[in-house]
Amino acid sequence: MSKKVLVIDDDIHFGQVLTRSLERNGYEAQVATNGADALTAASNFQPQWISLDLRLEQESGLSLIRELKQRVADCRIVMLTGYASIPTAVEAIKQGADNYLHKPATLQELINAFEDDSQTQEDVDLTEAEVMSVDRLEWEHIQRVLNEHQGNISATARALNMHRRTLQRKLQKYAPR
Repeated sequence: MSKKVLVIDDDIHFGQVLTRSLERNGYEAQVATNGADALTAASNFQPQWISLDLRLEQESGLSLIRELKQRVADCRIVMLTGYASIPTAVEAIKQGADNYLHKPATLQELINAFEDDSQTQEDVDLTEAEVMSVDRLEWEHIQRVLNEHQGNISATARALNMHRRTLQRKLQKYAPR
């Protein structure tokens, strides 16, 4: 019996491409584009694997992890995001995600992340092998403060003493390396 995979991503095109790729490789796959659809699909479809985007339009994928785990207790969740940062990776693992990947990731990397049982919450190594750039340090700090304010852009901008639109522009960019 093939594994069932639920792809949760607000990018409709990306979700469809990933779903088709999974199906071509023998997996049964469905896509959901928002939190409400994702929770309904998880309950009805009962996937073994869930690929979850960090940012879903106006909501955070982090807020869905616990509810998804309640609906499908034995599923493995991989957080897949183009906005990767150490604070969000740590928070995703704390919430119950099994792995964390930065977009763009290949299909094989995603499958490997689902099959990797070696990572546990205690031994997730999130240290950088090289010194982070100033831009990356700024990005990490913004992500930490954003997480502390539960994703509230206005509160985060006030805490950072930054104009809200400036913060929004910085958040729309991919994380610097």
